[in-house]
Amino acid sequence: MRQFLRAFFASLLALVVLLAVGAGIVVLRYGGETKIEDHSWLHIDLYGQVLEYDPPGELLSQVTGGDVLTLQQILENLAKAAVDDRIEGVIIQMSTSHSAGRAKLQEIRQAVQRVRAAGKPVLGYADTMNRHTYLLAAACDSLYLPPSAYVDFRGMSSSAPHFRGALEKLGIEPDLHVIRDYKAAAQLLTRDELSPAAERNRGWILDELWEMFCHSVQEDRGLTETQLIELMTHALFTAEEAVAAGLADGLLFWDELAGKLKRSADDHLRLVSHGRYAKEDPDDVGLKGGKKIAVVHAQGNIGGRLNGTHPLLGLMMGHETIAAELGRAAADDDVVAIVLRIDSGGGESLTSDLIGHAVAKAGRSKPVIVSMVDVAASGGYMVAYRGSQIIADPMTITGSIGSISGKFNLAGLYEKIGITHDHASRGPMALMDVSDRGFTPEEAARHADNHWQSFRAWMLDVALHRGIAVADIDSLCMGRTWTGRQAVANRLIDGLGDQHEAVRRAKLAGGLAEDANVTLWHLPERKGLMQLLLADEPTATQAARWAVHQALRRETEQALDLLNAELLITDPARLP
Repeated sequence: MRQFLRAFFASLLALVVLLAVGAGIVVLRYGGETKIEDHSWLHIDLYGQVLEYDPPGELLSQVTGGDVLTLQQILENLAKAAVDDRIEGVIIQMSTSHSAGRAKLQEIRQAVQRVRAAGKPVLGYADTMNRHTYLLAAACDSLYLPPSAYVDFRGMSSSAPHFRGALEKLGIEPDLHVIRDYKAAAQLLTRDELSPAAERNRGWILDELWEMFCHSVQEDRGLTETQLIELMTHALFTAEEAVAAGLADGLLFWDELAGKLKRSADDHLRLVSHGRYAKEDPDDVGLKGGKKIAVVHAQGNIGGRLNGTHPLLGLMMGHETIAAELGRAAADDDVVAIVLRIDSGGGESLTSDLIGHAVAKAGRSKPVIVSMVDVAASGGYMVAYRGSQIIADPMTITGSIGSISGKFNLAGLYEKIGITHDHASRGPMALMDVSDRGFTPEEAARHADNHWQSFRAWMLDVALHRGIAVADIDSLCMGRTWTGRQAVANRLIDGLGDQHEAVRRAKLAGGLAEDANVTLWHLPERKGLMQLLLADEPTATQAARWAVHQALRRETEQALDLLNAELLITDPARLP
């Protein structure tokens, strides 16, 4: 008994110390925030990984590894800045070192336009610039570069690595059943190049993205497609050349930009960091309403029960987590509608279908407006199509209604490394999934038949929910990907727009006026540090997993950046 009490009180003391340390970290990191002065400028630094929403365990990750930049924080900060009398304007510092896809950049771009429409300037500042990031930069009132900035303004391309040769050398044989012609992901494992059908799909996507990019830049900077092609022929610009070509508006070092924005020579530039401004409550600047719209965020690879982080695969979307949040929103009397944000390239079909079922169930209580971000394809589309309405950015990639199923035959690899197997079985098909051989003809036929059965059920369900005739649905279910603009024309989605448009539609669907003030309730809710410290192990370990994933990602990116950077000293050919 004495030993038990000693262990109990030791554990209790350790917990008290841990909580005290945690509280101290929070006070040091989050306490004593400086007051935001009048005539301040919001500073957003678009750098590093840009997620759609907070990852699991994100607050603890901040304490241990720095802030995580999310699209939601950027959109909310820009919405607050547009109406906050203390904020005079916005500076968006950007470079090529960020992970935001085209649709994310387009959402930020549209939020920038709303800030400008409110009469506040938005300035862009970039130390490195490429065509991809220029989609956002062009939307700013002015764009400034330091004199030594790198400007890479080349045309669009699309490429993917094929691993067939590597797998052959390792003795690994993919034994896959693919539905259907355009389902290109499997071809990265089974072919040395894309099939003609998949190559055509890639061309269609590039044509769409090219047209939309040219239209946006002409609208913002007045540069025609002919002029853009001419600039891309030059490809690599000095900062001075970029200004002369009309891609940027001036050359300034950061301190010179700060000096330009000071109200007087004796004054200082009042900069408010993105992280500091994110702590300002939207309610305090009038972004509040009596009714709520729940915004449920579904991001990452689809698989498993709970949201989490895989050290190698990154964010994971689990069906129990998303279903619980949808149910929570549907049961709240103050919630008039739900916006489901999807940013996922797919994953496990079972998990995807279970989440899709939860979407349909929630939709019987409240309208569910699906809002697609960078990608909502394959399993991501399976999650989406049972929503009350579906909208996407014109540059969103969606569709990919197809399927890949099978296994890897590792017999050759086992032989190379000296591993042998023996099997005992009872009953037919018992060895169908063993890894030391491929499917037998009978197993392959049974596997393919089962795969087709599940796929046809999905195809017919898409036709039912989207109101598409069965005779017409087949051509849309060939595994082909579509831009958001193409998906509207094909009736796979209902319209185009960003989260702002999704909220507007949610208001109307929930019986409110489109200009009504509402409170956005983001789910899953961000956990406080104490909640994470007192959580069970599966929840608490998410922060550690996220930190490992971030560290691996950062180290890889930095190595690639160094390899691709201009060599100043280490290349002997460049020495004087």
